[in-house]
Amino acid sequence: MGSDSEADKALKEKKKLTSLAPIAKPLAGKKLRKRTYKLVRRATEAKCIKRGVKEVVKSIRRGHKGLCVIAGNISPIDVITHLPILCEEADIPYIYVPSKEDLASAGATKRSTCCMLVLTKPTKGELEGEVQEKLKSDFEQVVLEVKELASSLY
Repeated sequence: MGSDSEADKALKEKKKLTSLAPIAKPLAGKKLRKRTYKLVRRATEAKCIKRGVKEVVKSIRRGHKGLCVIAGNISPIDVITHLPILCEEADIPYIYVPSKEDLASAGATKRSTCCMLVLTKPTKGELEGEVQEKLKSDFEQVVLEVKELASSLY
């Protein structure tokens, strides 16, 4: 069979958006979603990422800073309801993306992931100068857009 037609892609996108949890705000738009996934990919390559609720919560409580990316189609929703509050208390920006599967593929894992914390630097060791600069510039760009989106909501 061939690749998905435009109608199939639109249908899949609509399905993702209808399975969203009611608390999934601020939700990343199409451009911001692509940039966020790109940032997650870069952070994964540089080993500057924490995956899953337990790891993310532990990192936030230890004082690590970064960007929290949360999937909006988690069921039951109780699994992630405490994350936005935790992020706000720690002054960490957070953004929802529609699909846990897409988030997992951006983070190079086979299992779907409900949240990830993108760190500005790895917990162990240091990065090369060029890799650090690219990651930092992508991070700052996404965080700026996330903050603008969050301020327009509240």
